[in-house]
Amino acid sequence: MGSSTRTLKIGIIGFGTFAQFLAKTMIKQGHLISATSRSDYSGFPGVHFIRDMEEFMGLEHDVILICTSIVSVFQVVKKLLLQEVPQDSDLVCTHPMFGPESGKDGWKDLPFMYERVRVKDETLCSSFLAIFENEGCKMLEMSCEEHDRLAAQSQFLTHTIGRVLSEMEIRNTPIDTKGFEKLVQVKESSTRDSFDLYSGLFIHNRFAKQQLHNLESALERVKETLEAGMSKISKMDKWLLVSRK
Repeated sequence: MGSSTRTLKIGIIGFGTFAQFLAKTMIKQGHLISATSRSDYSGFPGVHFIRDMEEFMGLEHDVILICTSIVSVFQVVKKLLLQEVPQDSDLVCTHPMFGPESGKDGWKDLPFMYERVRVKDETLCSSFLAIFENEGCKMLEMSCEEHDRLAAQSQFLTHTIGRVLSEMEIRNTPIDTKGFEKLVQVKESSTRDSFDLYSGLFIHNRFAKQQLHNLESALERVKETLEAGMSKISKMDKWLLVSRK
């Protein structure tokens, strides 16, 4: 199917819903998983859960994944990893562009973005990436900056539209078109994620603010076009009335 991989000892920092979603597939592939988190997940099958961070960092890991919320990842990196992890460690930035909902039936053809920021051990890096490649992911190597630019246009914009539709309280009706059904799906999918995730997409992506401005400007232009059309029709109606007289 894809690349061969060796059994990896993978440590996960932050073991919420998304990390658990990834861990299930990694365990299925035969990898050894340990995890630490603020909440207690010691009952999760197949995972060696350690509450104490120092004890966790003292374990022998081939790979450490940071799976904390977007809003807290910067502090985790700054306060913990830069102190505990050797400076010559390899660094790969990744973003599976899917989650528990979109990936519930498998990862085939789902996009997985990555950047080899600093890689010396190519064999280890390839073994880690093979986790996703062997599940059929569409592997996309690109810079983090390009990822952020594209994510602001797609992921952040989708979440924003979903949040707006939620504020409008749209729901299914007996006469839904297929297009409207998709809008309801966008609303429901977006609001299933936490607001922390959504705000993190805005706070930690410098391109998101421009996309929000673009959306506001586009809505205003559409409104102006509609109002101009209404004004034109109104003038036409008045002309017809005068003509009849």
